[in-house]
Amino acid sequence: MDILQVISQNLLTPAVLFFILGITAGFFKSDLEIPNSISRYLSIYLMMAIGFKGGVAIANTTVFGTDVIGAIFAGVAIGFLQPFIGYFLLKRTTKLDSATAAAVAAHYGSISMVTFATAAAFLKVNEVVYAGYIVAILALMEAPAILAGLFIAHKADPKTKHENEEKKLAKEIFTNGAILLLFGSFLIGWITGQSGMNKMEGFLVTPFQGILALFLLDMGLLVAKNIHHLKNFTLPLALFGIYMPLIGSCVGLGTSYMLGLDVGTGTLFTVLCASASYIAVPAAMRLALPEAKAAIYIPMSLAITFPFNVVLGIPLYYTLAGKIL
Repeated sequence: MDILQVISQNLLTPAVLFFILGITAGFFKSDLEIPNSISRYLSIYLMMAIGFKGGVAIANTTVFGTDVIGAIFAGVAIGFLQPFIGYFLLKRTTKLDSATAAAVAAHYGSISMVTFATAAAFLKVNEVVYAGYIVAILALMEAPAILAGLFIAHKADPKTKHENEEKKLAKEIFTNGAILLLFGSFLIGWITGQSGMNKMEGFLVTPFQGILALFLLDMGLLVAKNIHHLKNFTLPLALFGIYMPLIGSCVGLGTSYMLGLDVGTGTLFTVLCASASYIAVPAAMRLALPEAKAAIYIPMSLAITFPFNVVLGIPLYYTLAGKIL
């Protein structure tokens, strides 16, 4: 199957079509909206389902050796190092101030849980299996990117260092509800194993595709609301939102090859390396780097990179993984 066929197949899945519907509705100023309380429930459900299923997959794995530990270590290392690549490129191609460039770079070292969920759903449609421990990597890649972004900002301009905010940020990172739920669900799935999955299947497995589609509809509406910010972007800044995930994907594919990952696991590992956070990192940057421009870093990750990855990136990474791994 060539790349055009894979892209076409991805575009015709219900979840992606609902995402496009959301963008279309927002573009035409429709009154369609998902209430905030429902949107929050959808996020909680997806994190719980992904974490729990990953834990069960680990429980069903008979071998937990150095290859798993190596993959987890590689994911954490990439999460910390990628912001340095992003910052280097931003400072040489754009006129962003140091704090904003560091904040943007942190987004591209971190991960997007929804992009991951969409990729996992794509693999399921194509009947491609993957290793459950990839969810542990997902949970662990958020904090290193935030720490790297702050290190870069403070190194570039010591005036950006806020002691009180950093104490709050440390607590925010390690008590973040999304990370706690994701990792906690992973541990519960690991502890309860297949018997736990048998009890939870009707809630966490059967409705997953429908809830993901509803969540992506909401994300499409959110993208449409933020897309007007792009008129203020320079071309190099907008292009960064496309080529940085491609750089991340090269890092992810190369690492997957060296680790000997299978196609499914390698695809998801690549998606993690190529995605950009638009939930946890923006919240952290608002707290720790208030001088960074949120009108730059939020639309970049949400209105440029997220749609690119969901529509084109995932099928591209899957196709390349099939050829390389």
